[in-house]
Amino acid sequence: MKFIDTLKNVWRIEELRNRIMVTLGLLLVYRFGAQVVLPGIDASKLAEFAGKFDTGGIGGLLNAFTGGAFANASVFALGIMPYISASIVVQLMQIAVPYLQKLQKEGESGRKKITQITRWLTIGICLVQAPSYLAGLPALGVPTEAFILGQTPMFYVSSVIILVTGTIFAMWLGEKITDKGVGNGISILIMVGIIATLPQSFAQEFASRVLESNGGLIMILIELVIWFVIILASVMLVMAVRKIPVQYARRTASGNYEKNIFGARQFIPLKLNASGVMPIIFAQAIMFVPAAVAGLSDSNFAQTLQATFSDIFGLWYNLVFAALIIIFTYFYTAITVPTNKMADDLKRSGGFIPGIKPGSETAEFLDRVMSQITLPGSIFLALIAVFPAFVVKLMGIQQGWALFYGGTSLLIMVGVAIDTMQQINSYLLNRHYDGLMKTGKNRKAVA
Repeated sequence: MKFIDTLKNVWRIEELRNRIMVTLGLLLVYRFGAQVVLPGIDASKLAEFAGKFDTGGIGGLLNAFTGGAFANASVFALGIMPYISASIVVQLMQIAVPYLQKLQKEGESGRKKITQITRWLTIGICLVQAPSYLAGLPALGVPTEAFILGQTPMFYVSSVIILVTGTIFAMWLGEKITDKGVGNGISILIMVGIIATLPQSFAQEFASRVLESNGGLIMILIELVIWFVIILASVMLVMAVRKIPVQYARRTASGNYEKNIFGARQFIPLKLNASGVMPIIFAQAIMFVPAAVAGLSDSNFAQTLQATFSDIFGLWYNLVFAALIIIFTYFYTAITVPTNKMADDLKRSGGFIPGIKPGSETAEFLDRVMSQITLPGSIFLALIAVFPAFVVKLMGIQQGWALFYGGTSLLIMVGVAIDTMQQINSYLLNRHYDGLMKTGKNRKAVA
């Protein structure tokens, strides 16, 4: 009943209601576009091609991020991932390129210029990925008769233009959701794409367990319990923080500082996993390289290497994957958590950490604490990332369904869901209602 009352409160707030409706409408457009096949390709001939992605693997992972558009040869086949790649590149370039560092300090105008640079880089990435995708369709299993007009230059040129336009349109939808809807639009598009493949994956697992008498309903129940435990662990990883107490001196009427013990006390929340899913994305990108390079050679070693790094549920793949995640977690945390800037801002605002001198000692203390909490955070992140391999090998779970037991897919879904709930929660609390993340009786709304 409390949950139903909370939903009623959400619907009572006109601005929030309109934002939710806009978000759902734009998501519906995105999902519709994912089903529209590229002109010149016969959709009825794609059954075998789409079936290659139902069993997981690298192709299944790519297909999951695009909500099935990759396997449908859709106008949204590239999805929103080129924009994500461009954003990562620009973010990393801000460390080394002085011009981007200058833009970062210019406030809103600088952010707009950085966004525009990211958009142009997205187009550049699409112009590389789109021809590669089209050229790879026959090798991936699309029969020759599926190309109605043949694989002519006209087909390639028109399809590249459509694929690039599809990604730009998806990027536009994400930005509109951010501006006019609820939550981070780009992240929500990725989450919806991942969730779109969940029912089919679960149906395949259900058929394997029940219809083929491979464990029955008991195994399905055990799998669901384990899945919810992993989701709970992911939520704890996303929400966990180390609170660093901060003391602020209070001014007297004459402008002098009183003793520090009378100042207001607050906290600096240092997240256990400050880098989010970015280490997994970085590591996943690196893991594609060995198989691609090994495919250029016909030697036995190269073929063995390609087979090893093409099996995302294999032992060596996951050992290397986990090690890369731990390394990239430290790297990304170091470039995104500016402990020196935090210490300077704290000093300028008249704050200090009890027992630590302001300035360089505070920066060293914060850096040391971040290093200490990043180690367990990175190990925990790596374990969640490789957990799908454990459930495949130990429990015999279907590979498509196993992708939802960890890795980027699960962490993105958890992170986006929490972020969206927090935004809705702020609307409710501002209107003097209890939020989605708080229990208790609703407070009377104030006009």
